[in-house]
Amino acid sequence: MLAHSAYGKSKIRIVQVLRGRERHDLRDLTVAIRFKGQYDESYTDGDNRHVLPTDTMKNTVYALAARDGIHEPETFGLALARHFLERNPRLNRVRVDLTEHLWGRISGPKGEHGQAFIRSGPETRTAAIQAGRHRTLLGAGVADLMVLKSADSAFSDFLRDAFTTLPDTRDRLLATSMTATWRYSASDLDYSSVWQTVRSTLLGEFATHKSESVQHTLYDMGQAVLNRVPEVSGIHVVMPNKHHLPVDLSRFGFENRNEIFVATDEPHGLIEATLVR
Repeated sequence: MLAHSAYGKSKIRIVQVLRGRERHDLRDLTVAIRFKGQYDESYTDGDNRHVLPTDTMKNTVYALAARDGIHEPETFGLALARHFLERNPRLNRVRVDLTEHLWGRISGPKGEHGQAFIRSGPETRTAAIQAGRHRTLLGAGVADLMVLKSADSAFSDFLRDAFTTLPDTRDRLLATSMTATWRYSASDLDYSSVWQTVRSTLLGEFATHKSESVQHTLYDMGQAVLNRVPEVSGIHVVMPNKHHLPVDLSRFGFENRNEIFVATDEPHGLIEATLVR
């Protein structure tokens, strides 16, 4: 018996240049589309009469971008979801995930250049639309946001057992590649403005919080977003602890004054939590 099915198109790459007279705007997206609906016959009987080809999904991304323009990931994702629901009666739910690869403008002696850009990565802006016949859920996020603080970070008084070797520390580097996703409580918003507010709130709290652990700082960051951004109903934050280990310089005849570290990617601690109103 077929218990579950879904199909769609992933990794659809699209770059759009919106050309003003003196200034161009660049949108660089990766889009994924996922259909769930009454398509069992295509699996059980090879009956494709109601199956929209995934190649058509890809073409729809390009066509709607050409017709309407990509102004915000959220509004573009909503337009795609509505388009598919209106034209596919067997479709119950569609999910559209969008990842925007961020570009900034190159600056020169006369200010920002109108047609020259520099990639801001690895950070990306994300959006997710889950749309059905009667309900639409809209979320957004930021991924791979690299941050580090060199003060006000501690980890001490933790549980120990026979295999614990980690020493207490009241002064360590705290670094992470943060991913945060949040859900909006409304669908008629200035998404870019709200996204910038959430991002700046996360960064501000990370920078100023006196941390007793990654967990402690993560909670403070998420709570600050809920306190300051009423358009957000809940937020999920993932903060892998990118360890920076002090180098033993004593064998070279030097003292490490908490200044020389080796950065390690693996293994790393993985801390995550969801906060809601």
